[in-house]
Amino acid sequence: MSSLGKALKVSLGQHSIAGIKPQNEDFYGASLPTDSTLDSKGICIAIADGVSASEGGKDASQIAVRQFLDDYYSTPDSWSTKHAATKVLGALNLWLYNQGQKLYAGNCGLATTFSAIVLKSMTAHLFHVGDSRIYLLREGLLECITRDHRVHFGDKRDYLARAMGIDARLDIDYHTLDLQAGDCFILTTDGVHDVLRNEEVEQTLNTLLPEVQQCAEILVEHALKRGSQDNITCQVVLVDSLPQADKGEFFEQLARLPFPPDLKAGQVLDGYRILRELNATSRSQVYLAEDTLGLPDKKVVIKTPSQNYNDDPLYIEQFLLEEWVAKRLNSPHLIKVCDRAARPRTFLYSVVEYIEGQTLRQWMRDNPSPAVERVRATVDQIARGLRAMHRMEMIHQDLKPDNILIDRNNTLKIIDFGSTRIAGLAETQTVLEHNHIVGTASYSAPEYFRGEQGTNRSDIFSLGVIAYEMLTGKLPYGDITPEQAQRKKFTYTPARLHNPDIPEWVDAALEKATHPHPGRRYEVESEFVADLTRPNQSLLNEKRNRPLLERNPLGFWKGLSIIQLAVILILIYLLMTG
Repeated sequence: MSSLGKALKVSLGQHSIAGIKPQNEDFYGASLPTDSTLDSKGICIAIADGVSASEGGKDASQIAVRQFLDDYYSTPDSWSTKHAATKVLGALNLWLYNQGQKLYAGNCGLATTFSAIVLKSMTAHLFHVGDSRIYLLREGLLECITRDHRVHFGDKRDYLARAMGIDARLDIDYHTLDLQAGDCFILTTDGVHDVLRNEEVEQTLNTLLPEVQQCAEILVEHALKRGSQDNITCQVVLVDSLPQADKGEFFEQLARLPFPPDLKAGQVLDGYRILRELNATSRSQVYLAEDTLGLPDKKVVIKTPSQNYNDDPLYIEQFLLEEWVAKRLNSPHLIKVCDRAARPRTFLYSVVEYIEGQTLRQWMRDNPSPAVERVRATVDQIARGLRAMHRMEMIHQDLKPDNILIDRNNTLKIIDFGSTRIAGLAETQTVLEHNHIVGTASYSAPEYFRGEQGTNRSDIFSLGVIAYEMLTGKLPYGDITPEQAQRKKFTYTPARLHNPDIPEWVDAALEKATHPHPGRRYEVESEFVADLTRPNQSLLNEKRNRPLLERNPLGFWKGLSIIQLAVILILIYLLMTG
């Protein structure tokens, strides 16, 4: 999904020589995409310096740069830059380490420094390990923005403390900075910065820019003349322009397809024959349809946007987002979008698989007192669907019984991805202002109403509320409106007060899943499912050791009221018999 009318553009200069050494163990590379990848993944520049004490240093630097550039762009575009790059670098480091152990008898044979910049939208993401460097020249002033991972000993010699391939675990520096047009990044190996002072580099750049290739070549030449004893490599990246908000162009992209009219049974839309309307709200219409161009009797569900929002860019973007998300997910517990790549569209709509069954809400009405085992099985299926989303760095943000379907085989599927938060897209500058999107207040985590960003634990909160409601017919914090949620004090009502048949250990799991503070909830869905399956003694002990006021506030105040009433009655009796 394109975010802005104007694209990020850079100029790149690169130069590397062996210097006085017999071979060049430095390596560099860059990828400057011009298609939609520029929005989703950004521009990537990387430099590496094979460790001189490593027998395979030359191979290590080449493998590190080439594989990083290839693998980074192969990661899901829903992933954040940090998650994608660190996943790739972690796997790459482990491969270098294991291969080095095998090929060079455990002598760290494939080791290299590594520094990379990913420029995405309006942000620079920096990844660094070793003693290569990244500098920033901004408004004529040069600053080193990485830290050398060197250890100094008493003999005045420096030793490399961190590098790729020297250990199975990789500790890599990461930080970000906001971009400005005219920013210039310089990546160097120690063959440059060990002999050239910052003032010399700064003066050269200020004199020669915007000729970035000439800058790289001159800096390498100066380092050689100054007596550099190492390979010499330099990359110069000048930010020519940044993405600019062009609302007109952006809305034109969103609205390139018209909204379809209200559809009637028997009408055909791009090969889909409408059978009947399933649901209609002020925001959308949902129809059951038959695909006349696909498999015989194949039924699908078509969702069309409401004409009420045909001039609302935020609504249209969210409508398109739902299909974008569904295309990138693969789980038996998530609704699947129907592939229409070869079929042109004449209107704006989405097509998903048809699930013959009912919503979880309808099932709960028909089954008001389900067994704990059935609730656990339901939670487990929902958790599997959420896990598939969370692995893609997607947060559903609107999980509730109405957004869960149950088919004839009792398989649950999560639907409605219109409120989903995608980490990769959240990094991209947009012309639209996105507020914190939340679903139904009673199922939404409290942090949303504090203006905080949702995490996977926010979805776990919603899952806990659903489990609580299935077992009790109530909500742990009662019915809540968005206005109430902003000022409400979230005090958990034990599930056993509504349903005494619920085991204490199940109640403890529900309380943890729906805790008002995300840091005290389950970290992953599988932990919640496990604690619904068997007693977690440590969780029970923690609950029992808490004061009664915290453990059971309703019971505490009821008990206190009874004591107060008894004291009053005794005092009245004493006064009357005095």
